[in-house]
Amino acid sequence: MRLSLRWGSAIMAEPKHGDERRPVRRRSGASPLELLAKQKAADGSLFLPGEAAAAGERLFADFMHGQMQARVTSSLSPRLETRAAGHQSDRLADCALDARQRVRDALKAIGPELADVALDFCCFLKGLELIERERQWPVRSAKLMVRTALLALARHYAPAVQRKTSLRQWGDQDFRPPARAFGRTSGGAA
Repeated sequence: MRLSLRWGSAIMAEPKHGDERRPVRRRSGASPLELLAKQKAADGSLFLPGEAAAAGERLFADFMHGQMQARVTSSLSPRLETRAAGHQSDRLADCALDARQRVRDALKAIGPELADVALDFCCFLKGLELIERERQWPVRSAKLMVRTALLALARHYAPAVQRKTSLRQWGDQDFRPPARAFGRTSGGAA
């Protein structure tokens, strides 16, 4: 089997079957969230509910749109030029600022205990084993903590729908309060 890297996150593998070559496209960079979302629980259902996986994807999208990832390249623009008045290349767009605020709100909603776990797993794409090793947690405990964090995140993104309540009225159908209740007399203005 010959592997050839392509631009992007896919690997093209061309297995040889006699003289016939069939390209097979596989994802090389599946995120830890995608892998966890595919796992099954003991009863055969998905370990991670769909809304929790979607919440993790939404956090990652906001993180990327907010340009919150660490820079790995240097800026080649002269520093004096960027300090000139009116130069706005280093300022963030409004949509990036909004995305950063959404990330802050989401992490605040799930609490400080779960925020760092959700950030590491969803945004920095750290695997479960690495999270356990960094925090010196017991084996397989990160899986439960990540699930708890993603469920809390799903509650933040999709709060419970409140029932519509009808307007309560203590009078009959044709009841009207007297005009003096609103500061008016029956003879005109107040």
